[in-house]
Amino acid sequence: MSGRELSLAPIHRLIKKAGAARASEDAAEELRRILEEIGIAIAKEALSLAQYAGRRTVRREDIERAARTLLRGYYSTQ
Repeated sequence: MSGRELSLAPIHRLIKKAGAARASEDAAEELRRILEEIGIAIAKEALSLAQYAGRRTVRREDIERAARTLLRGYYSTQ
């Protein structure tokens, strides 16, 4: 997987769920890169929130709050 955390198959499925009939490998790799960057940024923010609260464990609430902070306008709690 060359240092990547997400495999390409689920990325292709996400692109297809969005309505694409087909997706190139380059498109899937670029979306994977972007999603990994966003995921790491959210995890880092969540870790900061947990540490601020005096915890070593990142909780679901930390992830939610970090996602809302970093993805304003895109993230909802549906």
